[in-house]
This record gives sequence, structure tokens and C-alpha cells, in this order.
Amino acid sequence: MPYGVHSALLQRISTHPDGPLDITWLTAETPQLPLGRIRLRWEPASRSGWNVTTSLGLTTAKVLLGSWPAAPDDWPRLVRPTLYEVTGLCAALSFATDALDLSNRLAGV
Repeated sequence: MPYGVHSALLQRISTHPDGPLDITWLTAETPQLPLGRIRLRWEPASRSGWNVTTSLGLTTAKVLLGSWPAAPDDWPRLVRPTLYEVTGLCAALSFATDALDLSNRLAGV
């Protein structure tokens, strides 16, 4: 990671199984995670590989999605299925929330 950076914000996951993870670097001073966004953090493991963690920003908390201690150098392939499923779930929940809000407005609730 570049100097002064301690994690990355996941921007997009390719639909291809070996596709890229698009990220934005986050500095140590970055405040709380935005709602529904995923943070990736990795650091060298004590013996080999990488200690990787992912977390999801919620309204009042940060939720640990996964932890992969001593993951191999190709760790993005390892964590990709979890990230892909969570981003899909977040998109579905966002769509359902918008649909409920619209329904409530139309019903005058």
C-alpha cells in the first residue's frame, strides 16, 4: 500500500471470476465507513502471506464480513466471492428499500 494508507474502499467488482477489484485508497484519518460500503484491509502476515479483513459500513456500526489470516499472495481471488455476494445483497436491499419508500409515498403513509 502507498505510504499513509491503511485500507481501501471497494468501488466495483468485475462480473468476471478473475476480473479486477476497483478500489480507492483510504488514509488512517478516514472517518467511519459510508453506509453500505466495503473496506478492505491487508497487511503482511507474521510468517507468510497476508492478513486480510473486510468490513461493511452500516448506519450505526461497522460489521466484520470476513477475515483471512495468512492468505496467499493471490488473496483477491480468495476474498472475491464474499465481496461479490455482499455487494449483490446490498444492491438488492437498497432496491427493496427504495421500492418500499415509493409504495409508502403513493399510499400516503
